[in-house]
Amino acid sequence: MKKSCEMKIEKFDYHGLEAVRMVAGPYEAVLIPSYGANLIRLYNYEKQVELLRAPSSEEIAVFKGRPHVFGLPLLFPPNRIEDGAYRNGERDYHFPITIPAQNNYHHGIIKSQPFAVTRTYVGVEFVEVEASFHSNMVNDAIYRDFPHQFECRMTFTLSAEGLEHTVTFVNDSDEDMPLGVGYHTPIPVPFEHGHDEYKMWLSAGEEWELNDRSLPTEKLLPLDDQLQLLRTTGMNPVGVAIERALTNRPLMLNGEEYNGAIIQNQTTGTAVFYETDEQFGHWTLWNNGGRAGFMCPEPQTWAINAPNLSLDPDITGFRVVEPGDAWSATTKLYVK
Repeated sequence: MKKSCEMKIEKFDYHGLEAVRMVAGPYEAVLIPSYGANLIRLYNYEKQVELLRAPSSEEIAVFKGRPHVFGLPLLFPPNRIEDGAYRNGERDYHFPITIPAQNNYHHGIIKSQPFAVTRTYVGVEFVEVEASFHSNMVNDAIYRDFPHQFECRMTFTLSAEGLEHTVTFVNDSDEDMPLGVGYHTPIPVPFEHGHDEYKMWLSAGEEWELNDRSLPTEKLLPLDDQLQLLRTTGMNPVGVAIERALTNRPLMLNGEEYNGAIIQNQTTGTAVFYETDEQFGHWTLWNNGGRAGFMCPEPQTWAINAPNLSLDPDITGFRVVEPGDAWSATTKLYVK
């Protein structure tokens, strides 16, 4: 397939969903504003690589019910909350139980909410789309479980260098707002057809020991032999089931610190890079049993169940945003 050289943003129909297409250099991206502003596709024409798992026409119903297994879904809060509840200051928070067998809530409150496209820009070197979501007391489903007025803005910048993705939360309420953010990012493996041997590297530090409810016991363990491969010769991202919770510790890449994941085709040398800033201090690795054709390196700003852990916030990543303040974090996704 030929390389696309134009810069453009256009509205179009994606299997019955209103979508926004962004094109910049060799990259094309597809955004679905109505489902959590999920950027469901990122494709590189030059390498002929799909960097994200995009729903096919037959999978749209699955996408609507489980948007977190496609694209770049925002998890707010990320992963699990024990018993769907926690307390911060004088405020109690209660979320619906979504995993009855574990009595846990998981995967966030706005991943399926409609965002509005609030800004677009087409430049000489990049294109950019901003999508926003506002929660207030009229927004019953969200405000009921998380009683803060807030704004979430996501900015998608596409260029010849790939995708830069920034999320910003603004606390418009008069109380401190707990904030934990993650992405449940499924990267296809294989992402090049006809090649089966892939290796993965990750800026993993220690492993969170999990109990039978997949919640941290508050014990941090050194990486075992399998996980050590993430920092050395690379680990096979598929074939066997993987579900591990990890802290972040930068890798050294070309003499510089690198926070993120790298998945490489060992035959061609082509690699997908998923780079995070230092706000993301934790990871969950999950590959849906190892035979689903994707690996999710899930960056998280706080650890699983962070609001209920007794450890120092410097360890768990638990944070609040004060009234009137804003917080932002950035990730990048590209192929080389």
